[in-house]
Formats: sequence, C-alpha cells, structure tokens
Amino acid sequence: MTALPRLSIGLPVHNGEEYLAESLDALLGQTFEDFELVVSDNASTDGTQEICRKYAALDPRVRYLRLRRNIGAAPNHHHVFTRCRGELFKWASHDDLYARDLLRACVEALDARPEVILAHAGQAVVDGDGKVVVPYEYGLDTASPSAPVRFRSLLFEPGGDDFYGVMRADVLRRVKPHDSYHHADRTFVAELALHGPFHQVPELLYFRRDHPTRAERANPSKRSRCVNLDPRRAGPLHPTPRLLAEYVAGFVSAVRRAPLSSADRRACYGHLAAWLASRARPGAGERVEDRAPADPSGLSVSVDALVAGRESRAGGEA
Repeated sequence: MTALPRLSIGLPVHNGEEYLAESLDALLGQTFEDFELVVSDNASTDGTQEICRKYAALDPRVRYLRLRRNIGAAPNHHHVFTRCRGELFKWASHDDLYARDLLRACVEALDARPEVILAHAGQAVVDGDGKVVVPYEYGLDTASPSAPVRFRSLLFEPGGDDFYGVMRADVLRRVKPHDSYHHADRTFVAELALHGPFHQVPELLYFRRDHPTRAERANPSKRSRCVNLDPRRAGPLHPTPRLLAEYVAGFVSAVRRAPLSSADRRACYGHLAAWLASRARPGAGERVEDRAPADPSGLSVSVDALVAGRESRAGGEA
C-alpha cells in the first residue's frame, strides 16, 4: 500500500494556462518533497488540461482531476480539499510563485509548535513577469494565544494571505467550507483563527502575482466577484445587499460554531459589534484588505534565485 503523503497541496484552476506551468514548477521544486499536488480543473477551455496532463505524466506526486462543468471557484476549492489525503493541507493558486523553502519552513513550524494550526511566510506582490512590485509587512495579531485577540485583529487590521498557508487538515474539516458571498475568504480565515493561533515564518517566501486577468481585477464589482466564486450567485435572488448581509452573518456564525469559552464568545461578539459600528461611520472605507507596504529600499532578494523552475520556463522547457 502506498504511504500517504505528509502534505497535500490543492490547486483549483479555471483557464489558467498563462502562468500555470510556472507555478507548478515552483511547487514541484520545493525542498520539502513529501507531498501530493492535486489539481482540480474547473472545466477549463484553454490549454490548462494539456499542461496538467503533461505534469501528471512527469511527476507521480501530481494528480489531475477535471470537472465537466464550471462549478465556481469556491466549490472547486472545497472539492479539491475533499480529494486530498495528507495530514497537512495547503491551497495553491495557479498564478502565484513559491520560494523553494516555503513548504519546509511551514511544516517545520507546525511540527515545532503543536498548538499552531496554520503556518505561512512573508509575502511580496509580483507582476506578470514575476518581478517584485512591493513586499508587505504582516501586521495581524494571529499568533496571540487569545482567540478574541486574534479575531479582533482579523476584523480591524488589513489582512495577509493566510488562506494560502499550510494548515492542519483536521482543523480545516471542522470549519464551514469557503462560501461565495462578498469577502467570504475573510470570514473563513477568521473562523480558522478561532480554533488556534497562526505562525508567520519571518522570511520572504510567498509571491502573490498581480496581473490584469487575476480574479479580483477581472471581476471588479462585488456581484461579479461572487458570481466567479459560484455561478449560482448570478440570479436575482442574490442582490448586493444580500451578499453584504451574508458577509456579516458569516462572522456571527463563525463565532457561534467555534470551540470557545462563554467569556471568549462574548468578547468576540463585542469586537464584532465594535467593528460594525466602525464600518457604519461616515467616511469609513469599504475595502479592508489593502495593506501598507514594507520599505522596498532594502529589498535585495531575487525571485529567480528563490523560486525553482524559473530558468526552465524562460528556456521554454515548461
């Protein structure tokens, strides 16, 4: 019987041919190798299927699944997780880049600290060519031993990309799957944080690619982003006020479901009430994910030096 992998990477994708091979190279070139990479192709109509089948034929760690219809990004994220087998799990994006030591550093952090449920690393935004645009400082208090402190930080502070961290799969099974209302990723991460602290590896190892066809840019309105998450949101039963109301309700239900003491639950509801009041004030901005960049003047890191597979793609081999 084949031994189960320590880590599963789930990569949901729809029409991702432009950057997919580069991301696959970066994942398969990791110094930590005990993982499976499960790709769930959401009925792509471009060259995604051909790329995936090529990589699956070359590396036994790659499993390729293809859906016959587009079920939306949120259901596809849940689907790929259900097909994974590792005790640890990570979602990967088809267009991001990953330094060679990202998985190793995150797994080692989880092994060293059993109370931690998610480990991630320092992040920078890169452009379509993989060049660093700006690094970001992580300002969230998700490492706190206090669940209300973690929850408050995720409500009030600009967020990181913890959604793409390495997580304990057993904890992930205990939270509600990623939904498709406005900012559903924030309520999802907030619920995770109510189950335990996160750890941020103090190294620049994750590179989030910003480009015109990225989902957030290709779908500028709240409704279009939600329809991308789940096509069923396109109907008249899902107006924008409902999408916003579900967002708030998502935080409420996360607190209700979490394994908290009565005192911690009351504290979380209090933070949520304060956050709602702050959003209702005139002039309060709607966007919460914008982050202050770190000072880029001291950034001497080369993405090419950190990420496996960059040279092979430049040479046309990938």
